[in-house]
Amino acid sequence: MRLFAGLLLLLSTALFAQDHRVETLAGGLHHPWGLAELPGGDLLVSERRGRLLRLTPDGGRHQVSGLPDIAVTGQGGLLDLALHPDFVDNRRLYFSYSQPGRGGAGTAVARARLEGDRLLDLEVLFEQHPRTSGGGHFGSRLVFDRDGYLFITTGDRFHSRKQAQQLDSHLGKILRLHDDGRVPADNPFVGQAGALPEIWSYGHRNVQGAALHPGTGVLWTHEHGPRGGDEVNIIKKGANYGWPLATFGEEYGGGRIGPPSLPGMEDPVWVWVPSIAPSGMMFYTGDLFPQWRNQLFLGALAGQRLVRLELDGDEVVQEHHLLRGQARLRTVTQAADGGIYLLTDEPNGKLLKLVPAQ
Repeated sequence: MRLFAGLLLLLSTALFAQDHRVETLAGGLHHPWGLAELPGGDLLVSERRGRLLRLTPDGGRHQVSGLPDIAVTGQGGLLDLALHPDFVDNRRLYFSYSQPGRGGAGTAVARARLEGDRLLDLEVLFEQHPRTSGGGHFGSRLVFDRDGYLFITTGDRFHSRKQAQQLDSHLGKILRLHDDGRVPADNPFVGQAGALPEIWSYGHRNVQGAALHPGTGVLWTHEHGPRGGDEVNIIKKGANYGWPLATFGEEYGGGRIGPPSLPGMEDPVWVWVPSIAPSGMMFYTGDLFPQWRNQLFLGALAGQRLVRLELDGDEVVQEHHLLRGQARLRTVTQAADGGIYLLTDEPNGKLLKLVPAQ
């Protein structure tokens, strides 16, 4: 039984054997957030302040034009990046950002055609309802599944946590769309009165990591708890993940929020108490580190380390920590050659690459 495995199984905090080293590929990045590797080796990096950069293997740095208006506030700004599965043919880049508007800001997703250093034919595919004030908990990760559907993760915007349980709100949800923004007919709440049809699952707090399991193709995510209670979840169609009714976390000022589990709500497969503030997430499938294949990696902002979760099927059997004290790791993604890219969330952030020691 995998119930609350994160509290029941042994935590390994020892550093993994030094069969890896870290290369610094770029510095001087202002709170970098999202990363996408282009065919040919160029890298796109989003900076939260609303700047999109194209980095070339020879050290070139080019600013990409054509972004929409972005609300740069608190945790909001230009966020995640994802290439369309047919990017080689259509050149479509997808990105999430905090969108300004009446009532405040909200998570939005747009796509555009990347031509050199320009974004052309911009289309806004999703706008969060409602927009709210404040600068916290925008989410937001973008993942295409094997059938070409786009998953979008959102946050509860911190002060609106009750809306994570409301189906008439996009806050605290995972959404599923066609690549052009249309709602799939088989989404779980299509046709249900008072429910937004984009919703795939609900009861989330602030999902900043998402990835497809390489064996099953199922979406896994992690989300921030409040004071403790960071979670890894396996996402199921139409399921309720509990926030804020069920959580291992406590109020920031102390005191219980809810029980860890409630009937009819999905339990996490791994939990951190105290919090590590996870961000970025990937399943490793490359050849450079065969000993890590199909294991789950995520960054830790507060924990300042790279976390590797060793799996047996859908169960986490052990946790390992790498690069302790390296930096606040915002993004973790696999390179085309099997290395591991890392972005550090700092005013002078870095693009790092984990490669074999020899």
